[in-house]
Amino acid sequence: MAGVNTMEKKLAEYKCDTNEAICLKLVRFPEDVEDDGITFHPEYSHQSYGDDEVAFGYKGLQIQLFYTAGNLSTLFKVKYSSKVTEAFDCVEPDDIEGKIREIVPAGFTCNTDDFISLLEKEANFKPFGTLLHTYTVHSEEAGELTYQIHKADITCPGFHEYHERLQTFLMWFIETASFIDADDDRWDFFLVFEKYNKDGETLYATVGYMTVYNYYVYPDKTRPRVSQMLILPPFQGEGHGAQLLEAVHRFYCSLPKVQDITAEDPSESYVKLRDYVLVKLCQGLPSFAVDKLPLGFSADMAKEAQDKLKINKKHARRVYEILRLRATDMSDEEKAREYRLEVKKRLFGPYRKNQRELTKMRKCLRPEELVSHMDQMDTQTQHEELEKSYQVVVEDYRRIIERIAAQA
Repeated sequence: MAGVNTMEKKLAEYKCDTNEAICLKLVRFPEDVEDDGITFHPEYSHQSYGDDEVAFGYKGLQIQLFYTAGNLSTLFKVKYSSKVTEAFDCVEPDDIEGKIREIVPAGFTCNTDDFISLLEKEANFKPFGTLLHTYTVHSEEAGELTYQIHKADITCPGFHEYHERLQTFLMWFIETASFIDADDDRWDFFLVFEKYNKDGETLYATVGYMTVYNYYVYPDKTRPRVSQMLILPPFQGEGHGAQLLEAVHRFYCSLPKVQDITAEDPSESYVKLRDYVLVKLCQGLPSFAVDKLPLGFSADMAKEAQDKLKINKKHARRVYEILRLRATDMSDEEKAREYRLEVKKRLFGPYRKNQRELTKMRKCLRPEELVSHMDQMDTQTQHEELEKSYQVVVEDYRRIIERIAAQA
């Protein structure tokens, strides 16, 4: 038994956390290849290496996936200090390279010198598609940096191959990511690029992107649905997501045939970003004027948000709640109570649905089954959960209000 435990301990030394082992890098200059300071790592690697996100068979494992900053030409190398087969017979290491090859499209190089030579071609890389929006961000180190948002589709020359390289990042940063069928012409692609200078030339670096699928709505409308959105980690926290989402929203607002704009299984962070952008867009609409907010969410608000900004009723309601919170003196007990009841009225929807389900259950469940369901829907618990939900919502709303105030 002791021998078995010793063997297990020795084999455990050959296990590596794949989130740490995978080293990602966006390379602009040859010296970046050796600069560990610009390396970033995945948040997720379970789709390639299992739920434990562990690779077996190596010590000091490093999986290098380096991309040229613009065109995303790829260097793929695997390094390690020792391999399990060097110490143990009949023990097979995991197929590290095979897992990466399932994600990274063909055309990558495994040679560092060849990769560095590809950097010279970056000057030829230009953003795909049509320019929608240009904006600047102030950097303490670099001063004013200029960014562009472009709309592309699969017919743009070279875009299909570029998109195959770009979407590999999804696997490392979106938990439930999957690749799309980019050949379907109902996909729209929105790309963010940074303009930068290298040896007197203007070059472009990939910052992030969004994919949107255009669904048909009877009889003659479309409903664009955001499918994927990712700002690459070196650029996160700089406001690019909000710029991208607002530019995409304004683009679709200009199309008469668009019904409204939605998102597919939005994450919590995406919902907060969307709230922020939609509040910015709606705060100037007449129906959302400060004097209208205490009167409650109105049909005029829903209609104006829909007609002018392609915002559906559910999202417009959240915008109203945020703007009303901003306009409400929460130190006034009566006004605070009115606001709280207004928000809880919306939040109570799922609980009301539970009550309707319970009424149906009374007719078809045996007494002991009914008791177990009634326990799940205890009124006191409902009130406590409702209050918790309210506090979380208001806290999120306050952060959005503060962010908008900071941008003013």
